[in-house]
Amino acid sequence: MLIDLSHTFADGMPGFTMRTPEGREETFSASIKPFLTHEASAPFYQGKASFELTEITFQTSIGTYLDAPAHRFQGMRDISGLRLEDVVLDGVVAHVPNAQAGHPVGLDDCTLPDDIEGKAVLFRFDWDQHWGTDTYETYPFIGPDIIDRLIGGGAKLVGMDTFNADDRTDPIRPVHTELLSRDILIVENLTNLAALPEGPFRFFAVPIKAQGAAAMTVRAFADAP
Repeated sequence: MLIDLSHTFADGMPGFTMRTPEGREETFSASIKPFLTHEASAPFYQGKASFELTEITFQTSIGTYLDAPAHRFQGMRDISGLRLEDVVLDGVVAHVPNAQAGHPVGLDDCTLPDDIEGKAVLFRFDWDQHWGTDTYETYPFIGPDIIDRLIGGGAKLVGMDTFNADDRTDPIRPVHTELLSRDILIVENLTNLAALPEGPFRFFAVPIKAQGAAAMTVRAFADAP
């Protein structure tokens, strides 16, 4: 059974906001539009066929997306340097039933399985229900004891159904710093984690092989028995 874990990538979809050094906020999203329409292309084929070509413009940290180590550290692996076995992994779910906006989550707050070595660990905050609302912008995030457990337990990838693994008000960005420095990948803005089984499943988060990209939108999904 295949379980879709990605938000729909759409024109004008929820993106992210950045504050400029001058204190001005800029919001970024995706633009999807025809580059060549059926009507415009038909004359090239004497009216016997037509094709549409689509143009998409977006920053690569929009939608359900994967961070490569180069996202945090210059000179480390970028998206094109990832192997398929880095983004196709056995998965486990860490459920956080009482997640609170703006608060860190510790080991006592979630059902993190004991065996995480070599696996994708997906944190289910159920925050995807707030996708596209102001509530989604303030979210629970991973605390320091979980960071240590993920590293010590040998996790290969960490995902969550929130806007960011880190508290975005913390300039140190400890989750990204500690995980990506150890080549542990991060997937953000997952959805539908409640549909995953308690038992084993395979997790897929495969981006296009984009050289020079530090992050990239993915079609994340799971294959469960």
